[in-house]
Amino acid sequence: MTTLLYCGHCGRDAADGSHSDCRRALAMEPPRYCAECRRRMIVQVHPMGWTAKCSVHGELAG
Repeated sequence: MTTLLYCGHCGRDAADGSHSDCRRALAMEPPRYCAECRRRMIVQVHPMGWTAKCSVHGELAG
């Protein structure tokens, strides 16, 4: 299991504050930052969903 160290929306430390606004935003849009290493991801939105790729940790889809 992977531990989420960083917020996928703002990229800050996950333990830094509540991130309630970030969670609401992530319900409607893809993550912009890798939750494991904080790198900015390459995000592509298409009609059937989205993909986000971290150069180290691979690809997420939604």
